[in-house]
Amino acid sequence: MKLGSLKEGGRDGTLIVVSRDLGRAVRATGIAATLQQALDDWSNAAPRLNALYESLNAGDADGVFDLDVARLAAPLPRAYEFVDGSAYLPHVERVRRARGAEVPESFYTDPLMYQATSAGFYGPRDTVKVTSEDHGIDLEAEIVVITDDVPMAVTPEQAAGHIQLIGLVNDVSLRNLIPGELAKGFGFLQAKPRSALSPVFVTPDELGGAWQDNKLHLPLLTHINGEWFGAPEAGVDMQFDFSQLVAHAAKTRPLVAGTIVGSGTIANEDTSKGASCFAEKRTVETLEQGAPKTPFMAFGDTVRIEMLDADGASIFGAIEQVIERQALPE
Repeated sequence: MKLGSLKEGGRDGTLIVVSRDLGRAVRATGIAATLQQALDDWSNAAPRLNALYESLNAGDADGVFDLDVARLAAPLPRAYEFVDGSAYLPHVERVRRARGAEVPESFYTDPLMYQATSAGFYGPRDTVKVTSEDHGIDLEAEIVVITDDVPMAVTPEQAAGHIQLIGLVNDVSLRNLIPGELAKGFGFLQAKPRSALSPVFVTPDELGGAWQDNKLHLPLLTHINGEWFGAPEAGVDMQFDFSQLVAHAAKTRPLVAGTIVGSGTIANEDTSKGASCFAEKRTVETLEQGAPKTPFMAFGDTVRIEMLDADGASIFGAIEQVIERQALPE
């Protein structure tokens, strides 16, 4: 099934069930007011939501309306937790090689992960607001999974059963702020503002054979200002699958229902498939040409992130956003 949230009913939106073709929707408030409420009682809510989904697709549901993506909030407008990995090691390897550094052996056996911003997510058509282009505005096209309640110290095999929903994220990054923050040895803060989520999240069964071994085996397509930017294969070169990422996050603490776990920037060894972020593209340029040629994003630029199924239909809907200057408070 496919689930989203309307921009109504307060900060956490109103839960809706969305048709398979993303054309129609129906409010699910008779089951749960918000997606977070549904996830908190997932074993009871999920079967009822799925029945409504089947009814919607069959044309039997009441209260159906045409879906307008501009009316959508993020499926989870705010979440208790967002942890983001870096599971695609070709990206890590290239970035480190460009600055003459080796990849530590531990990176191949122990996932990289950081605590990301979760207090608010942009909707799929919301503008991305940044105070200055000097920050080095970048996108990161990624896949996320959403869990139910995950016990502490689960194995990857156990963690796989706690992955309930899958979606996309534009993990906005401010690249020129990252070096100074990392130099402090205490992780990201200002360099990682709010991110944007896809119009809908979907259950794993909705992906059919594309969901295998806890990976999503499809290209993730990015356009910048209408021009093709990249379509790396998400199921290729992923060092750690999502069950391993969830288990890593839960090693010393339980994860609450609604936790979002990110894959990190999608990247392949084959650079002909393009990039999922400007940092990746600039790194390839540095390795091939001696210096980066492509600037980071500017105000007025548009980013579009989408994943299509084998028939060319959009699975999650598209994240499509304009970069906009944020005025300083007076």
